[in-house]
Amino acid sequence: MSNKKIKVLVVDDSAVVRQSLSEIINNEPDMILIGTAADPIIAATKIAKERPDVITLDVEMPRMDGLTFLQKIMSQHPIPVVICSSLTEKGAATTLKALQLGAVEIVNKPRSGARQFFEESKIRICDAIRAASIARLRKLTDFSLNVEPKLTADVILSRRPVSTESLDTTQKVIVVGASTGGTEALRIFLQALPYDAPGVIIVQHMPEHFTAAFAKRLDGICKVTVKEAQENDTVIQGRALIAPGNQHILLKRSGARYYVSLKDGPLVNRHRPSVDVLFRSTARYVGSNAVGLILTGMGDDGARGMLEMKQAGAYNFAQDEASCVVFGMPNEAIKHGAVDKIVPLEACAKAVLRAAGAVVR
Repeated sequence: MSNKKIKVLVVDDSAVVRQSLSEIINNEPDMILIGTAADPIIAATKIAKERPDVITLDVEMPRMDGLTFLQKIMSQHPIPVVICSSLTEKGAATTLKALQLGAVEIVNKPRSGARQFFEESKIRICDAIRAASIARLRKLTDFSLNVEPKLTADVILSRRPVSTESLDTTQKVIVVGASTGGTEALRIFLQALPYDAPGVIIVQHMPEHFTAAFAKRLDGICKVTVKEAQENDTVIQGRALIAPGNQHILLKRSGARYYVSLKDGPLVNRHRPSVDVLFRSTARYVGSNAVGLILTGMGDDGARGMLEMKQAGAYNFAQDEASCVVFGMPNEAIKHGAVDKIVPLEACAKAVLRAAGAVVR
């Protein structure tokens, strides 16, 4: 375990946001605030004096916008960047562009008001900074943190004894979990799927509003239809449903029909939506008709749920370490004994299709 603190630079034109982020960072034992900047010009001067491990960055600022600054950072001296968004639908597309330009994570700015909202914002911001600080490292086993306790999927869906009895339907369903680095990994995976691929349900850790913009962007470049999931959406061939930010997604069944249900509730594994919630519901209602895939991401969300899926007869894949931005989530699923096969990102689509008995073109 390293005693080195994560050095963070906060760049935001709002004095209130700079103060809030400063307080959050300074209260974390594994982080240290090395400065704040009201715009990218001031930030560049501070970076020249002391290089941060992570930068939190707003996208809309005076003198130079965040995207331009991000491009300069990534082309001149790459530093892990966490985009701190004001969480508006209007700015979602712009913020997603930041991920394409090299930003590691998107988080919402600290929420004012009820203490629960502020605490959840704090958790997400700190976890994003931690993930960004190791996003380009290969060995995660050397990185250990003391973090707040996290809730399990029990708070959303209780666990029942796993049944391996045959189901009345043979329809296959693919379920996918991803976090840090997942937006690009999902693009590669979904673009490789044919138009008639089995139905796909996805949890990507991302704030609300951004999942709709993310789904729309993917829909324009993939053969399968991609959409943000809505309550009671049917799982159908040739369509991928992405869990909306800030809502858990459960996969359910009525007769031979699979459908999704959205649910509020506390953070599970420090996330909402949580991969474990999706995977547990898949184990319960889909069983051996499911194929699981866990992609790049920080933490262990999905590991326990994927094990439950395997115990219910599903076949599971994990992205390999070499192609992950962060090997945390796949590695934890592997350590839990939940994974049947480890595959490189570029091979995930074909591997999953074969396991689902689909035609591989």
